[in-house]
Formats: sequence, C-alpha cells, structure tokens
Amino acid sequence: MSPFQIDPVDPAPLHLPDVPDLPVVPARRARRFAAALAVVAVALTGCGNDGEADGSDAATGDAAPTNDVSPTGSAGPRDPLVQLVTHDSFSIGDHVLADFTDQTGYEVQVLASGDAGATVNAAVLTAGNPQGDVLFGVDNTLLSRALEADVFVPHEPTDADELDRALVLDDQWRVTPIDRGDVCLNYDVAAYEDLAIDPPTSLADLVDPAYDGQLVVENPATSSPGLAFLLATVVTFGEDGWEDYWSELVANDVAVSAGWEDAYYGVFSGSAGSEGDRPLVVSYASSPPAEVIFSDEELDAAPTGVVVDSCFQQVEFAGVLTGTDNEAGARALVDFMVGETFQADIPLEMFVFPARTGVDLPPEFVEYTTVPDDPITLDPATIDAQREDLVQRWTELVLG
Repeated sequence: MSPFQIDPVDPAPLHLPDVPDLPVVPARRARRFAAALAVVAVALTGCGNDGEADGSDAATGDAAPTNDVSPTGSAGPRDPLVQLVTHDSFSIGDHVLADFTDQTGYEVQVLASGDAGATVNAAVLTAGNPQGDVLFGVDNTLLSRALEADVFVPHEPTDADELDRALVLDDQWRVTPIDRGDVCLNYDVAAYEDLAIDPPTSLADLVDPAYDGQLVVENPATSSPGLAFLLATVVTFGEDGWEDYWSELVANDVAVSAGWEDAYYGVFSGSAGSEGDRPLVVSYASSPPAEVIFSDEELDAAPTGVVVDSCFQQVEFAGVLTGTDNEAGARALVDFMVGETFQADIPLEMFVFPARTGVDLPPEFVEYTTVPDDPITLDPATIDAQREDLVQRWTELVLG
C-alpha cells in the first residue's frame, strides 16, 4: 500500500497511517487461496440508489421479516439497498449477508474504498453528505478524529448488552465495536532453532545485541501496525524513554518497510513463500493460525510465534453515517453486525476476535492463536492528540 495524505479539519495536512491491517493478514491470505479453500467472500462494489426507508419490502410490499433485527423509519418508499462503506480488506461470508437480506428485506452493497485511513478521511470530508449508509473499519487509532467530525449519528444496537463492555469506547454509541485483535511481534520458530537462541520475550529484549539485524518494522506514517507498534513502545517506555529505545533499535540494525505486506512477505523469514532473512516482524497475534490454515501442506504446529508482551490492542467499529438517506436500513445493518451470525463468521474471514461475548470460536483459530491477557492500550483521544508529533519525531529518529 502507498502512503496517503489526510486533510484534517485544521489547515495543516496530517500524514496518517494506512489500513488497520489487522484484518488484512487473513483477508489477503484468504483471497490468495480462495479458489482452493473457498473460504472468503468477494466484496461487491459500485453505486447505490438513493431513497427513504419505511421498513417494508420494496419488492413485495409486505412487511420484511425481522427476527432479531428491527429496521425502523418514516413512512414512504423504502430503499431496499444498504451501502456499507469499508476498507479493501473487509471480508464476510456471502451467506451471512444473504441472511441479513432474508431477515430484513434489505440488500447490502459493499463499497470498498481503499485502506482504512483513506476510508475514514473520506468520511470526515463528506460528513453530512456520506458516500453510503454505514461505515465499518474505523479503529481506535483513528476514532477520535471521526467522532470530532460528527461522521456518525448515535445508535445503540439491539444486542448492545451482549458486547464486551471494555470495547465500548464511545458512551454515546456513535460507533459500535465489531471486532478486536492485537498487533504483536511475530518470530520465525525454525530460525531461532537454527540460531540456537531463544526468541525475545519483551520489547526490551529487542535492543540486546543478540538480536542485531533480526527485526523488521513498518513505518508508522504509512502502516497501522507500524503505528500500533510505535504506540506500544511509547506506552511501555514512557515519554522520557521511547526515543532512546528507538535510537537503540536503530543501533541494533532495525529494518523499516512501508507496509505490512512488504515486511511480512518480503523481509520476514517465517511467512510462507517469503525469501526474507529477518526472523522478527511486527504482525498480529492471529498470524500463526493464518499460516496454519492457509498452508499448502497440513501443519500440526504454527511456524511462527507471538511475543505476547508486545501486543497492542486494536478495536474496529461500525456506525451509521450522518446524513444517510437510508437510516432505517443502516441501523438494521449495525444491529445485524452485532448479532451471532455475523460475529461467528468474523474469525476465519478477518482473523480477529468478535466483539460479542459468548461466540464459539473455530477450533483451529483457538488452537493456534495466542491471546494476550493484558494487551497494551491507549485512550483514542490521547492517540489523536499525540499521533502526528510521535510520527514526526519517529521519522527524524529512525529515518533521519
């Protein structure tokens, strides 16, 4: 992915990271193996119809079946189409969206609009006159900016009580948590067996000369896992220590890639098909099960491991866009995204954890995924206030 320029509310341009890559890992992998594995849905793109909603079925004139989803709206012609604006790595089963249509009468049109940062930027610039009805993919590193721009209208979903309350970061319910995952250091298991040394177990270990020339990270100005890793170091080492830490990483020959795909598939030695030679990379807690599930050969163990103490939590949200012409359909879709059908499909489609509690996870996902008990977190408002300065200072320290 290429960097992109954000035009914020104030006159100064702000250079922000790209897609919240947490879903990119499996979605890209899944798409590469889709023909053989038949596990990834193809997103639909295009332009939708404008209209108003009244909760009736446009095709038959009958009341749409609701089950646990209850679209509401004013009287008048009903728009049967709900447009879901999202990033390119969104993936959910076709049967799931078909269930939504069966339950509500609404059809979903997925409008993939680039990486998540660009998607959020466009939503900010078109607030009040949105490109669609619902936005999915804004995460906790970009959340405050979207909320300040009034991108979303409040909507508390019908199953709000079933969500993990720790993931509800907006008490006005302008956004609803849909999934969570963790950006973590990954290591190549076989490489460390060959080196006859243990992999690192903490961020502090990375500056040890034993790991000289072994780490590749992503640029936080152009990659969301890169930004998440930078934030993890700031939280861990504090305002007075994180710059010294990065200076030591530079002295220990850290490599920098523009984005996750180049780092993971081009520089890291532990990914399938990679010709890279560095056994440490900033990736995800869910990368090991992705390696197992999408391997060309059957594996009984993951080829990569996770440094649990390095993990930074990311949460993805959905919300009803301010100014939508189909608010009833938009509210119904957000309700459905919190429901069991949608939530249960998330792990093997986007390789992240559902935000709903009590959802049964696929056994292979559980077996090969390391879940940090206490991931590193940072308040979205703090991220928003410090992000630009942190990235600028990191650039000066690391890239000179």
